[in-house]
Amino acid sequence: MALEKIKQGWHNITHRKKAQAYGDSGDSESTARWGWLLLPIVLLGLALVVLGCYWSFTPTLFNVSARTEAALVEYERKSVVGAATTVSLITVADTLLNKPGGYLSNDVTPPSLWLDNMPHWEYGVIIQVRDMSKAMREAFSRSQSQSLEDENLATAESRFNFNNDSWLFPATEKQYREGITHLNRYLQRLADPADKNAQFFARADNLRYWLSTVETRLGNLSQRLSASVGQQRINTDLAGDSVASQATPAPGDDFVKTPWLEIDDIYFEARGSAWALIHFLRAVEHDFADVLEKKNALVSLRQIIRELEATQHRIHSPMILNGSGFGLWANHSLVMASYISRANAAIIDLRELLAQG
Repeated sequence: MALEKIKQGWHNITHRKKAQAYGDSGDSESTARWGWLLLPIVLLGLALVVLGCYWSFTPTLFNVSARTEAALVEYERKSVVGAATTVSLITVADTLLNKPGGYLSNDVTPPSLWLDNMPHWEYGVIIQVRDMSKAMREAFSRSQSQSLEDENLATAESRFNFNNDSWLFPATEKQYREGITHLNRYLQRLADPADKNAQFFARADNLRYWLSTVETRLGNLSQRLSASVGQQRINTDLAGDSVASQATPAPGDDFVKTPWLEIDDIYFEARGSAWALIHFLRAVEHDFADVLEKKNALVSLRQIIRELEATQHRIHSPMILNGSGFGLWANHSLVMASYISRANAAIIDLRELLAQG
């Protein structure tokens, strides 16, 4: 009897071990199968992350003078008034489309789908492109307010003002490329001595016209950047005019603070805007050299460029920090606002200098 119980117990143990062995084998095969399925997914995810990081690097500054000289070689001209401004506008717009990853603001696929810093950088650039193309159509290419506007510049401006995030029907890139094509046609006509219809008038009043737009853009960016820590601001909308009025009532003072999720967006928009402005101001330094020298304003312009160049310094942080103004951690928005504000103040002084006889 005892021997039968021992045999039965040994049989149960052996059967259990075999069952466990078969079960472990099944689990191992299942794990291996899922491992082979997960491996390409993980590798794809890592590749998208690396690609997204690479696409998020902002383009470096280019040499406006060198690009202008290279463009004029094709037309066998050494110097043409307005060529530097036109070439810088073409190159800035072309960089939007041909930088690593191309134009990302209208992409609907990974990794650009979840990238937000570069699209806001692109938006800052395209705003400056639109302002410059408008100034070229309305001021730089016209001798007076009653003169005809240049057809190529008018078409280019309309193309650059197309919706910046249209994916298809038509795509934003197609519209911007057409704008670049019309700028190239204008440059070709400008470099042709026989074509008297393509003109660029480097006058002080034309330059002041464009600088007034730059002034308002930088002032807006400075206010938005400074609001990263929150400020109690006094309403000065009607200051300076005792009989001024506004459509809707507004409080005497208000607390203004940029939402936490928008802080890096505004920062990169300002960085992109400053990047484009640096090239346009360098082109202005070349095309309006005689005007600036006569007004003794060349040094003032170079100081503006230097202030904006400081906004392009490398960011030594994996994210845009938002520490308090005098706190332990850095506040990148306030640093950017400082450079933008100083450049804006210098532009105001430059406009006043250009207005003097």
